[in-house]
Amino acid sequence: MSKKPIIVFEGIEGTGKSHHIKNVANYFIKKKIKFIQIREPGGSINSEKIRNLILNNKSTFNKETDLLLYLSARSENIEIIKKNLGKKIILIDRFTDSTIAYQHYGMGVNLKFIQNINNHILKNIKIDFTFLNTVNLTNMKKRLRLRKKLNRYDKFNSKFYEKVQNGFIKILKKNPKKYIRINSNHFTFLNTVNLSYLLSFFLSLSLFFIFDKFTVFKKVKSILIFFKR
Repeated sequence: MSKKPIIVFEGIEGTGKSHHIKNVANYFIKKKIKFIQIREPGGSINSEKIRNLILNNKSTFNKETDLLLYLSARSENIEIIKKNLGKKIILIDRFTDSTIAYQHYGMGVNLKFIQNINNHILKNIKIDFTFLNTVNLTNMKKRLRLRKKLNRYDKFNSKFYEKVQNGFIKILKKNPKKYIRINSNHFTFLNTVNLSYLLSFFLSLSLFFIFDKFTVFKKVKSILIFFKR
């Protein structure tokens, strides 16, 4: 891959996506690889203000308002992405798939409506690769209980998260070559510093230099098997 890719980390709450992206970023810093990191909602001054509105436990927005707030936060980040597109690796913690998984599959907002606004905001910006982290609901709940503070999106019922995760999987199946699904049930994120570092190393190496799905999968699988012994 000649240009620097846009790499997205997706998944429901408690899957470890933010943990993975942090460790990949740390690896890039150590290796002096140029990159930027964005989270959604958030990532810029105005987007962070919108994030605070969306996730505030006192907020009671309807599903359409929620959607438009998420898309507004994304719109505020587009100039940052455009400025760095092709020049630096762009790591994004949640992006367009989250909007479809949560707002369409989870809440029932019309898919075409979401896609039309997304396309208007993104224009020619395309994601190169996505890591979809999945977890069973039992482990998700255990990990959420370990968090010091829960936001509004950490407090939905199990059925909602199940619909959202199934939505992510449906998205993956439509374009499997652009995704790697990571089963996050295989290790405990709070006690795997070495595993995280190795995982970050192989993910970043494959994305930046090889970008071959099956090579990545085999390397990641071998790491997981090693640490499960």
